[in-house]
Amino acid sequence: MGLRPGIWLMRWEATAPGNRLVAWLLRPAPRSWRVLSLAVLLGICVSTSLRANWGSDNAFVVKAAQTLLEGGSPYEDKRFLYLPSAVLMAVPEALVPRGVLRWVLPVGMAGLLGVGWLAALRLFSVPLRSRFAVGGLAVFALAYKPWANLVLIGNWTAVSAAALPVALLLAHRRSWGTAGLVVGLAIACKPMLVPIGLLFLLARRWRGLAAAVLVPLGISLAGALLMPSPSLFFTKTLPFLLQGQDAYALPWDASPIAVLPRLGVPQPLAVLVAFAGAAAGLWAAWARWRRTEQDADRGELRLVETACMVMLAAFLVSRPSFDHYLLVVLPLLLASAVRPGSMPRSPWFWLALTPQLALVPWPSELAHKRRAFKDCATLCGLAFVLARRALRSDRVTLEPVTTAGSPPRTEPECAATPAESASRTAF
Repeated sequence: MGLRPGIWLMRWEATAPGNRLVAWLLRPAPRSWRVLSLAVLLGICVSTSLRANWGSDNAFVVKAAQTLLEGGSPYEDKRFLYLPSAVLMAVPEALVPRGVLRWVLPVGMAGLLGVGWLAALRLFSVPLRSRFAVGGLAVFALAYKPWANLVLIGNWTAVSAAALPVALLLAHRRSWGTAGLVVGLAIACKPMLVPIGLLFLLARRWRGLAAAVLVPLGISLAGALLMPSPSLFFTKTLPFLLQGQDAYALPWDASPIAVLPRLGVPQPLAVLVAFAGAAAGLWAAWARWRRTEQDADRGELRLVETACMVMLAAFLVSRPSFDHYLLVVLPLLLASAVRPGSMPRSPWFWLALTPQLALVPWPSELAHKRRAFKDCATLCGLAFVLARRALRSDRVTLEPVTTAGSPPRTEPECAATPAESASRTAF
């Protein structure tokens, strides 16, 4: 007996390998998994604390706070590139002895990344004791090198990596005002989540947008009043940041604006390509926000994919754009794997992440600067895959269904229904 296309699709999805694997991953994790996951995370923290170059990025922020406490201007140091609000945020850290900070900072960085992972899981209603939650965190920390790198250098990107999933979780629960407060506090620490203001605009959540703008503005004004020569931020720090810093950051800068000229592309053309990609990404984010009829959940995919598309578009033109920036969006995208038709269900998502694998060969002439090229390839690959998903066609056309010995049927119940996803299952 023949089956209508809708019934066949439902039966195929019920037995798809990806769905069976997801069902297994959502079961409670054995105690051994929890112990092993905790051992992996603590091992990364301990090994970081024992290294001589721990907290190299965090040191600039702590130095700025110490300079403020001594009566100087933090912006005398050209390596301090954050808002005045970050100086106030770093004052408690500057009061902690260096020997204690050596052990506390890596744990804090790993804890913030863990908060982002758990919030991303709760957004998709994944049990926090599941195999996916427990094992996924350990595998992510081990397999994705920027995770350990961020814990090592102590960059405040970890604040944004925790804040974005928490803000999206609050927004999904209709607490847009609190979500704006979380984003505002993250911007006060590091202005990485400024592009997320576009999400509040698309959702027309003006109270949340006001919180995201006024919180860092107010703390920055307070910081500027407490420091001498705050105008140095505009006359010295901002121009230095807009020109992409200097040769110190170039080997790690994964922005296409920095990477393409190293491959022989003229600088104006590289800038044009990067901004064209960013514009396409913003268009894709707008298109993804408008498309709601095919979501297989309560809007989580729409919220996550729009926010991640906005951030990836910003990373394409950010100067510099480092490898750990992707930790702001990857936990959200990985957590969405529990939803049918999500981006991790496509093999192209995993192909975009392959440059981060240690065994992937690269040309010998790029060996001494392969890190930026790998990071740029991953950034551009993820942006392209997510934009392609956001802009894909929503309609599928099928021929009328016929059965043996019966005339062609053209009733509405035999018409094609929109496919939930055009991507293949990668599990």
